[in-house]
Parts: sequence; C-alpha cells; structure tokens
Amino acid sequence: MGEKKIIEVEIDSILPNPYQPRLHFSDSALKELADSIKIHGIIQPITVRKKDDHYEIVAGERRFRASKLAGLEKVPVIITDMNDEASAVVAMLENLQREDLDYLEEAIGYSNLIKEYGFTQQQLAEKLGKSQSTIANKIRLLKLPEHIRNEAMEKGLSERHTRALLKLLKLDDEEIIRKAIDKISKNQMTVKKAETMIKDILDNPKEEPKTEEEPPKRNMKAMINMRIYLNTIKQAYDMIKNTGVDAQYKEVEKDDYVDVIVRIPKRK
Repeated sequence: MGEKKIIEVEIDSILPNPYQPRLHFSDSALKELADSIKIHGIIQPITVRKKDDHYEIVAGERRFRASKLAGLEKVPVIITDMNDEASAVVAMLENLQREDLDYLEEAIGYSNLIKEYGFTQQQLAEKLGKSQSTIANKIRLLKLPEHIRNEAMEKGLSERHTRALLKLLKLDDEEIIRKAIDKISKNQMTVKKAETMIKDILDNPKEEPKTEEEPPKRNMKAMINMRIYLNTIKQAYDMIKNTGVDAQYKEVEKDDYVDVIVRIPKRK
C-alpha cells in the first residue's frame, strides 16, 4: 500500500465497492446515521482508491450511503493505493470487525473471495485472522438452495440451526427441509432439539417430525423472533458508535440463549 492522504471529494465521484460483502442495510439505522452526520459531520473519513476518473470505496459503504441520504455534496476520504484483491479483503475485514454481516452474507463473502482470487480456505483464513474450520463451516451453508437458506434466516434460525439442516439434503426433498424450518421456528427449538428432530426425520422420512407441545400462552412472548431483540440491541449499539465512541459489540450463541456483550470505554 502506498502513501495515504485525506481530502474532500465530490460525493458523486465515489462509487460503491463491487466486492462489498454486506447485502442488506437497515433503512432506520441509515437514517439515524444520516441525522448524526447532519449534526456532527463524518467523524471517520471514507477509505477509497482511485479508479480511472472516479473513486471506489474500500471501507465505509454505510457512511457513504448515509452521507448521500444527509444531502452532503462533499465528503472526507482517505485515498489509498490498493489492487482489487486487497480492496476485497479489506472490505470483508471491515465488516467482520464491526460484526455487520449476518452468517449468510459472511458465507457468500468468503465464497466470492475464494472464487475470485483462487484462495484456498487456509489462505483466506490467514488473511482474515480466522480458522480454516470457521471458513469451511460458513461455506458449507451455501450447499442449501438460496431460497431455503434465506427462509431459514427470515424465520430467525441461527447459523447452527441452519447448518443442522444440511443433513436433510440427502433426502433430496426441499419440502421436508421447509417443514423442518417452520417447526424449528414456531417451537423456538434449541439447536440440540432441532438436531434430535432432524435425526428423527432421517430415520423416518415419511413420518411427520415429532415436536414439543405448543407452549402455554404465558410463554408466548418468548416466541417472538429472537432476531428482533438482537436487532433492537444492535440498533442501540449503532447509535453509540455514531457518536464516535469506540464501542464493541459481540454475540456469543449458546444452546438455549445468546450472550450479547456491548463494551463501552469509560471516558477519562
């Protein structure tokens, strides 16, 4: 990488990163960031590289979108010298460090980097500071048809739930997988219970999978999609980050619950 410098450039001269692994951006979170930018400006410049007669984003896609939403005509940028491979890796790293990607976006991002640049899983793992098994487990999820894995995500299934569904591919029956997704979601199954149900399906594919009785009404609040709760916490975290605080966010998935850790440094 060559020398870096910060300048202001016309926002219309900036193009998105074609290697951006993040596929979904929350409209409400973008609006909150845009409102913050209107008041405080852009605290962290967007990182770009020169491409012909324009600039291409390396890191800062969300800030770029929010700046356009805020009506900015110029934005501060850091110009860096990178080739396509380095730009793609940095875009992935930025999203991983900020934990902005869902597990399917992460899997697709890894797969695209391997296909585009010929990395082995081990080489990619070393570049991203991950284990080879992490890369392999994520990419395995892509064996599920796209509409099936998207349905699993939309119904709140975790990565481990979705990975358990891979065993059902040997039955070559998408309807069985979709029914399993529906039962896991409606019954809010733990990973262990979902795996037990999937084993029952494999042992008796023509029978309806066994599930627990419907939960009592007093437990209906627990049936609300867990991802709604997590997204609410994440939006609050994004608001903290938008003020310039170097906060950190982490989700640790357990069998029966998810630990959410938000670390905020004390101001001295």
